[in-house]
Amino acid sequence: MARQERAIRTRRAVIEGAAGVFAERGYAAATMAEILERAGVTKGALYFHFDSKEALARGVIDAQVDPARWAPRDLRLQEWVDVGMTLAHRIPRDVILLAGIRLSADMQGRARFGSAWPAWSGLIAKLVTEAKERGEALPHVNPEETAQCFVGAWIGTQTMSEVESGWKDLHQRISVLYNHVLPAIATPAALIRLDTAPDRGARVLAELDEETDRPFVSAGT
Repeated sequence: MARQERAIRTRRAVIEGAAGVFAERGYAAATMAEILERAGVTKGALYFHFDSKEALARGVIDAQVDPARWAPRDLRLQEWVDVGMTLAHRIPRDVILLAGIRLSADMQGRARFGSAWPAWSGLIAKLVTEAKERGEALPHVNPEETAQCFVGAWIGTQTMSEVESGWKDLHQRISVLYNHVLPAIATPAALIRLDTAPDRGARVLAELDEETDRPFVSAGT
């Protein structure tokens, strides 16, 4: 058990180290030597988990969706909102998410290591499907189309926020995005119960802090 826990910690350190380098330098300019130094592990430990820079990039991409950063809700549409609002709150602070953004936008590299977008689309489609089954979503809603549309809108909103404020207003912009999208998706009874306030993500993370009795510490801080 102790060996397994050490392996998990080592793998996490390697992913965080790689994420820091990818976020700052991009995939092409990143080197294994720099990643090794940033991770603070031995060369053998790094290569035990990831045998190439490409594998490291895939590992960072795979680490994007973290269910520990939101909680199950009675309303599946609220759970979807919480996913987006906690993500908006974390992005400026979380080096793994920042690396995922940069890697996903790498048009040449992502043909080899993929992007974070399919995982987010899949999660949203799942939550909207469950919402529809529970009577929270309108009958015409197509979960797959909704997920694809929302992720596309998210990417544009995120990019605008980065350019105009360095993501400082991302939580406000994502709140506006939900407020425009949800009336076309949610039943009136569900819509009136949804909390899409700009500070929703911060409150959800604070709630999780209380439940786990430990503060949320984003990667790289």
